[in-house]
Amino acid sequence: MTYGLGQGSGPLRGVKVVEVAGIGPGPHACMVLADLGADVIRIDRPGGGMFAGGRADLLNRGRPSVALDLKRPEAVATVLDLVERADVLVEGMRPGAIERMGLGPEECRARNPRLVFARMTGWGQDGPWSRAAGHDMNYIAVSGALHGLGQDRDRPHFPSNLLGDFGGGSTYLVIGVLAALLEARASGQGQVVDAAIVDGTAHLNAMASSFAAMGLDTGRRAAGLLDGGTPWYDLYETADGEHVSVGALEPQFWAALVERIGVELPDRDDPANHAAIRAALTARFKERTQAEWAEVFDGTDACVAPVVRLADAPHHPHLAARGTFVAPDGVTQPAPAPRFSRTSPSIGGPPALPGEHTREALAAWGIDGVDALLDSGAAVQA
Repeated sequence: MTYGLGQGSGPLRGVKVVEVAGIGPGPHACMVLADLGADVIRIDRPGGGMFAGGRADLLNRGRPSVALDLKRPEAVATVLDLVERADVLVEGMRPGAIERMGLGPEECRARNPRLVFARMTGWGQDGPWSRAAGHDMNYIAVSGALHGLGQDRDRPHFPSNLLGDFGGGSTYLVIGVLAALLEARASGQGQVVDAAIVDGTAHLNAMASSFAAMGLDTGRRAAGLLDGGTPWYDLYETADGEHVSVGALEPQFWAALVERIGVELPDRDDPANHAAIRAALTARFKERTQAEWAEVFDGTDACVAPVVRLADAPHHPHLAARGTFVAPDGVTQPAPAPRFSRTSPSIGGPPALPGEHTREALAAWGIDGVDALLDSGAAVQA
């Protein structure tokens, strides 16, 4: 597939982004920007990074890859030439690393004062741990989010790397980029966006802070309203060893569940009945398969839904009807989100191999002397 200047169909069409390749939340944020129509050019190191996912690395979809050896001054100069044409630069290195390359905020914004310089890290650009290594679970651990996760009273359970890297990380990076872009159009001045996973996760967890302020946080897992502490907000095993999710919080939704469950349940407003309700629900859900219960509750207000494997999610009737998953080139993947009434987002192309589009992408951005860069080894065409 050919990647061209401003190829996207979404609401960010015309926005130009330089991505200095990283891992995890940075690429995910740039995938979102590309899905929404931005013209993103990805700067990879020759040979690629630490993960070689190739065509299967969906976080790299929708944008071309240019391989530049940023240890070479002519490669650094090329990035600065791209920055001069860009609206946004995204980088996810440890604080100070990109400055040592000569591509820090001062150098970039000297070439382009309107540039939004977006930085993605775990700990942030300052603070005593800012230059320390870390991963998702470390960031959510110190942010107060991990301690309460899971229904095991003895230990917390972490949700893969969804909460930190992508919930508190890339999501907040995209929010910061969009807000800074909007402000730059009014002021004519760019700025630095410091997106730290610890900050985003803490902000994402604001409802838990609300519960704590209300005196509803016991400090124990499986003891609250939304963590399995009540029998009407929990998971139950079915006859075939699968599970259903029960989220009948409000009284009217609980009434809908009771109507369809087919057993007498005591008054849930009396805490003394909670153990009996849980036992009754546990026994009842084990009497039928997940598919049978899904049919019982299909489309109702009982707030009961099957726990679906990722491989089966594209085939769920609701997600299939909405086209939540798509399969371009036979690779099943999530469709762009969210949706827009006029400027519909699209996937601009499959994940690029490092350096696959060096020549054409640099030329599309108006960079001169591409052949000389390739001949010198400062740029590599895969």
